[in-house]
Amino acid sequence: MTFSWRRRRGKNQITAIAHEIELTIPTHFRCPISLDLMKDPVTLSTGITYDRDSIEKWIDSGKVTCPVTNQVLLNFDLIPNHSIRKMIQDWCVANKSHGVERIPTPRIPISRYEVSEICARLVAAARCSDAAKLQELLLRTRNSAKESDHNKRCISANGFGSALAESFESLAQFSAEDNENLIKEILSALTWSFPADQDGISRLKSAVSLRWIARLLKAEDDLSSRQNAVCVLRELISADQGGIVIDGVMGIEGVKEALFQIVKVPICPKATKACLVVINYLIEKDEKTALRLVQMGLIPFILEILVDGDKSVCEKALAVMDTICNSKQGRESANENALTVPLLVKKILRVSDAATELAVSTLWKLCLGENESALVEAVQLGAFQKLLVVLQIGSGERFKDKLTDLLKLMNLYRDKLDCFDSSMGFKYIKRSN
Repeated sequence: MTFSWRRRRGKNQITAIAHEIELTIPTHFRCPISLDLMKDPVTLSTGITYDRDSIEKWIDSGKVTCPVTNQVLLNFDLIPNHSIRKMIQDWCVANKSHGVERIPTPRIPISRYEVSEICARLVAAARCSDAAKLQELLLRTRNSAKESDHNKRCISANGFGSALAESFESLAQFSAEDNENLIKEILSALTWSFPADQDGISRLKSAVSLRWIARLLKAEDDLSSRQNAVCVLRELISADQGGIVIDGVMGIEGVKEALFQIVKVPICPKATKACLVVINYLIEKDEKTALRLVQMGLIPFILEILVDGDKSVCEKALAVMDTICNSKQGRESANENALTVPLLVKKILRVSDAATELAVSTLWKLCLGENESALVEAVQLGAFQKLLVVLQIGSGERFKDKLTDLLKLMNLYRDKLDCFDSSMGFKYIKRSN
């Protein structure tokens, strides 16, 4: 294992004279898994030392053996190896002239016992509305989570999300107006430590919690709270089995308008994606909500997202378009926009298999009843050739029925058109009778 670097000579040289020197890292300073210089060496019960990040990833992947000895681990305790760490730091200092930087002394990671204690104190402080103690605990936990991925995983895996949910409900129920800033901070923490158990989720599903999430979603002057609210709402709806959250949200005045506003005036890509997921859940459940959003002008903004969105946001936007087109009014509104068919055709085979499936499904719905204008436009834009490719490469097995229906319909219109290749794709001219 070597380090490579270049040393420049002469301060004013335009073309620097550079030479490469190789520096060998001692074998016992390297992690047996990554083969890189260890930054936080820890020892397993088998006596073998690894870099903390590497062995944590090994254990988190479900492995129960030591990577070197292949012995079954008696426990998963990671004991810091201060001797090796000090030797590595001394070696880094000794080779400073060669460009080697001294590794910092790692902080002691948070333990599950500390997390359990924080959770208990957090809930107790929320019940008695101790704002100062809540502020202190939230700040301490946030700082610990920022220190390392290990801390963040440990905090999330040991009930912190459930404690946040219980604290959120307590504050929202008894002293919401006086502690609005604390509620916002708890909501922010919930975006990275969402409760994994049903008790925590049920607390966030309560009427008082949903009202406060909706209230922050509608806070036009607080972009951060709106982003956090829509992200938590997405997780909550995704985890909801019986549709209680969707029913509760739809019953709160102004939520549809707030979601539409996030799509219309994006806060950030993360908020846009979360908002599209929430909208799709809502319009799948309630056709009236879909029509209301269409009337507000949702379709043009969805199409705008499709123009330059990344893979993830395109898939979510296409899912919303597909759901909107379940209704006759939705299809009519989509057909009225000149960009609908061109963008759907463009996204076939251009984004992902999921995006292709959604684009084909939406096209199929738009062409129901042999909608001549949509069919002709799709054929003129080369949709027939693209759909044949989808069929040939076998990526359309899950939606084969819709795919073959579209091909049959388009083939009828192709028989009425002459086509020829050009540098811009395909051009079609109607035959004279």
